[in-house]
Amino acid sequence: MVTPTRTLAAAEKDLELIIANFFPKASASGDSPYVLEEVTCLTLRVLQGTKIWAAQYACSLLGHALQRHGASPELQKQIRQLEGHLSLGRKLLRLGNSADALESAKRAVHLSDVVLRFCITVSHLNRALYFACDNVLWAGKSGLAPRVDQEKWAQRSFRYYLFSLIMNLSRDAYEIRLLMEQESSACSRRLKGSGGGVPGGIETGGLGGPGTPGGGLPQLALKLRLQVLLLARVLRGHPPLLLDVVRNACDLFIPLDKLGLWRCGPGIVGLCGLVSSILSILTLIYPWLRLKP
Repeated sequence: MVTPTRTLAAAEKDLELIIANFFPKASASGDSPYVLEEVTCLTLRVLQGTKIWAAQYACSLLGHALQRHGASPELQKQIRQLEGHLSLGRKLLRLGNSADALESAKRAVHLSDVVLRFCITVSHLNRALYFACDNVLWAGKSGLAPRVDQEKWAQRSFRYYLFSLIMNLSRDAYEIRLLMEQESSACSRRLKGSGGGVPGGIETGGLGGPGTPGGGLPQLALKLRLQVLLLARVLRGHPPLLLDVVRNACDLFIPLDKLGLWRCGPGIVGLCGLVSSILSILTLIYPWLRLKP
């Protein structure tokens, strides 16, 4: 049986390994206990906010189900009030996230890959603006700034959130493309090494050229099938990338619905938000599932 002391020691050891990977200077200089405390506090704060986010979207999904099944108006009202309180609490825990996003953007500027540098930096900058708008909304809803136009700031907030997600998905698509090219080259080398050569009909048009009657469509279908199989193989071999794609795709429905660009309904928004929150919790519990950098 694992004792709590042993579990805590194992968790601290894991955090020290994370610090050694992400903060090598602090670890080498002997400042790891202080960095450990900061990382632990930040992780706990993010985990609490993610749990509240999951509960908020679970309430949204529950409210939609109750409405469809004809529940009493009083129960629906209580669920909506609980969702509003959870949303306000989540915004409270986000008060320092703008500074964290700006720090992440400053680190991303030094990435060697130009595409990754652009996508990640722009994504973090948009997240910083999104959190800043969220803070203004919190001030308005909590009564600190009652004159805040909440509808206008909410639209700004979701607009920055949408831009951030677009950059995240662009980064995912770029990484998938690189991995598919590497996997394709590795397969070609293995086939040439075994004397099999490159499969006919893909590169050389073995299934018939465009001028051959009925040859173009089967060749295109084969290429598409091979690309889908290659994509599935790449995503299966890189779980962090797969989780990031699914999470960003789920998050995308939220600003699209709130901005009126694509009305999905509260049920779809609640389900997507809940799935995204669960995946975010998984990446916090298992840091190796988080896409890096």
